[in-house]
Amino acid sequence: MSDFTRRNSGTNERENKLSAHSSRKNDEERLKVNTHEFSAMLTPNRSLSPKGFIIFMICISIVCFTTGLVFTLAGAWPVMGFMGLDVLLIYLAFRKNYNDLKIFETISLTSNELILERVYPSGRSQSFQYNPFWVKVGIKEHSSGATKMQLISHGKVLNFGNFLSDDERREFASVLNREINLAKKSLNANI
Repeated sequence: MSDFTRRNSGTNERENKLSAHSSRKNDEERLKVNTHEFSAMLTPNRSLSPKGFIIFMICISIVCFTTGLVFTLAGAWPVMGFMGLDVLLIYLAFRKNYNDLKIFETISLTSNELILERVYPSGRSQSFQYNPFWVKVGIKEHSSGATKMQLISHGKVLNFGNFLSDDERREFASVLNREINLAKKSLNANI
């Protein structure tokens, strides 16, 4: 699950879970100060902690070593090498997965612009800027039930949050749409 932070002029910065919803009263108070800021960091879910990974690898190593030892004692000594290869391949697959989980996306919204920055595991980043009055957050539903979260502006579509679950995409799209509408109202209140 991803966290987001909302900053408002005249209030303390606070962190809320993605599922948190501000009350109508707080929204109206934000509009009175004529500023609006919202930021979110989207990160992939890590289902196995580093400690869990170590425990898992120890268990796999014990099972593979024991199996290899049984086969070696029975005279099938090449099996031990294949068991060691199994452990190595499982380790490499998990390391690659952990490296792929280093991707994250940040969304920063003010009354004047929405910026999405995508940072890849290699450290390379991409930045996309939008005017809140022209951008729309959409959810594209596939027949299989899978979803894609999109920023749509001037006929161009940018998919983002691809590593989130379908429910998280729907929920975050709703939150971001609400925040964009509040940013628009905040800017209109200044005019």
